[in-house]
Amino acid sequence: MKLKTEITVRYAETDQMGIAHHSVYPIWYEVGRTEFANQIGMNYSNIEKQGILMPLVEVHCKFYMPAHYEDVLIIETEVSKLTPARIIFEYNVINKKTGDLLSTGSTMHGWVGKDLKPLNLKKHFPEIYEKFNSCIDE
Repeated sequence: MKLKTEITVRYAETDQMGIAHHSVYPIWYEVGRTEFANQIGMNYSNIEKQGILMPLVEVHCKFYMPAHYEDVLIIETEVSKLTPARIIFEYNVINKKTGDLLSTGSTMHGWVGKDLKPLNLKKHFPEIYEKFNSCIDE
């Protein structure tokens, strides 16, 4: 299941040439991931209130074309892999006007408790595990 989030490139996200800086793509991924969680009813704040944290373990980003100031972008987000200990999200950044694929990427997050020790989400929070698992396209 791919969910879409729309964002507009802000001036502060660009360099002197008006091109979005490479460092903002992981931030855009976070916007997509947060909205993905909201859309499936798994609001981050509510997950954290239950004592579950999702620290970033890895981030990958590949660039194809630049985004420019005031471009409207679509961030496509999906869960590509889920285990009891971690979750991997994949992203496509697309220029809404042209349909061009600007970037692809992924982030891996661990499931940990407030003590930052690994947590078996499937065992301790099966309803949350199943909600994310139901989003994976077979």
